[in-house]
Amino acid sequence: MRRNNAAIILLLSVLAPWAVSFWHQRPSYAGQGSDKRVFLAEQAKTSYQSELVDHSSLPSAFEMKGQRPRVKKIIVPFFNNLLRKQTESLNVAPNLSLPTKSSDVNIEELRPIKLEDIERLVEINNPILKAAASKVSQSKSLLLASLTTWYPQVNLTANGLPEYLSAELFTDPYYTSAKKGYSNSRQWRSAVTVQVEWNLIDPRRVPEIAAARDTYEQTKFSYMVVLRDAKLQAISQYFVLQKADEGVRIGQESVKASLMSLKDAESRFKAGVATKLEVLEAETQLARDKQLFTRKIGEQKIARRTLAQQLNLPPNITPTAASPAQVLGLWQPSLQDSIISAYAFREELDQLILDISINNSKANQALATVQPILSIVNSFTHTRYQGQLGVSAANPIDMDEYGWSNTNTIGLNASWRIFDGGRAKANYNYSKHKAKESEAKFAEERDKIRMQVETSFFNLQTANQEILSTSREVLAARESLRLARLRYQAGITTQREVVNNQRDLTRAEVRYADAIASYNISLSQLRRRTGLDSIKSCKSKLSNPSSTKKSSEANQTLVEPIPMKPACQVVNSKKQPSS
Repeated sequence: MRRNNAAIILLLSVLAPWAVSFWHQRPSYAGQGSDKRVFLAEQAKTSYQSELVDHSSLPSAFEMKGQRPRVKKIIVPFFNNLLRKQTESLNVAPNLSLPTKSSDVNIEELRPIKLEDIERLVEINNPILKAAASKVSQSKSLLLASLTTWYPQVNLTANGLPEYLSAELFTDPYYTSAKKGYSNSRQWRSAVTVQVEWNLIDPRRVPEIAAARDTYEQTKFSYMVVLRDAKLQAISQYFVLQKADEGVRIGQESVKASLMSLKDAESRFKAGVATKLEVLEAETQLARDKQLFTRKIGEQKIARRTLAQQLNLPPNITPTAASPAQVLGLWQPSLQDSIISAYAFREELDQLILDISINNSKANQALATVQPILSIVNSFTHTRYQGQLGVSAANPIDMDEYGWSNTNTIGLNASWRIFDGGRAKANYNYSKHKAKESEAKFAEERDKIRMQVETSFFNLQTANQEILSTSREVLAARESLRLARLRYQAGITTQREVVNNQRDLTRAEVRYADAIASYNISLSQLRRRTGLDSIKSCKSKLSNPSSTKKSSEANQTLVEPIPMKPACQVVNSKKQPSS
């Protein structure tokens, strides 16, 4: 028994230090309740947060851009009038011109315009851009007006240049000691006063000038935003016009293919190896393709006039796309680099920072209304007269009598609105809250910029994949149509297979044109939204599967112009006669 007790004591003496160490090193659940899962969840949350970026340590926008960002003069174009010779005749008509005759708006010329000429025309002709430039001039004038508070004010006042006084005065001799009775006055006189006033201490002056200067810079940033948006809109519309041109070409090729299919069906029907159903199927497909061709021509006209409206071209000129639709290049920067570059490039963020500074200046300006103003004033007055005043009626007035006097006064004037009912404090709080609102808008605009870059980047990737897939689809559909025609001519298949393959080819070519336009638009959006020009041009022009040569028979097929009939007449011609 004693031996067992001794063994137990020896075992406890060995395990006690290890148990104490384990007890102190164990996790503490104090403050977490008795539920162990709560503690583990908190530990997991802490571990997860440690892997993320500590947003509290991120640099402030004021540190990166400054509290008052400024526009570089070299990036403000302001109506570059150095046009190329081929674009000199595209100058817009005067702003207030208004056509009154049909000949004034009649389209007389289709002018091919290259892609590189779009930005130049936007800078010169776009009316929205001209209005933005006018706002820059307006804010500059307001800044110059605010700077005048540093200079003295000179006022000139003239009382009579000259003025003539004629008066008769009667004084009762009984009640006066002068015993004058009647007296006359006739006199020419003039007085000129020059006053110079200069505010030595004016608390409103500095914040007013600061707000005007920030507003001037803000309007210049607004000009840059409008300029880049107008260029992006015009370039995107140019790509839409290229897509519309491709649509017209696709529609025309489809009509040619349908005419050839109809010719094959009619010849086989006459030979007795085809049915009337196959001829009707070919006619139906021809009608569909003519409808597609007509719709694409309408889209082309609308795209041309939309581009003319954005470029503000003369009313008798319609632009056409001189550059073919092809992939512009490859976007090299990564998504993360594009987002960071957009933060440093976008003028919208600079505008909001300036808006914060403007509101803070207005707050200081509101407090300045209840602070003292000290000014120095100097007044100089010159008075001259000729004639006499208060001469007795018995004596004549001597008009040759004259005199003059000079008076100069200098002194300090002070004004102080001690109590205004709390108006200054309320205006101060209002401007400070407006500054807080601009800070919130900054965060909103920052998230919006990232979303725009990500959307354009992902759309670019999607369009890239669509170009790859639709190009293969076009090649496969063309080969399927060729094999279907051979099978039909050999009598193995029916016209239905040819019609289906032809329709698949048309749809594939339309999707291919849409993918190229979407790719180029997304590429232009990334350039506009990031400020980067890191586009790697393709080493060789990509082969457009939609532009490969068709069979010689299809190319020689002429497409007759579709007659323009009134809609009511077309509907009435389709009505079946009553039985």
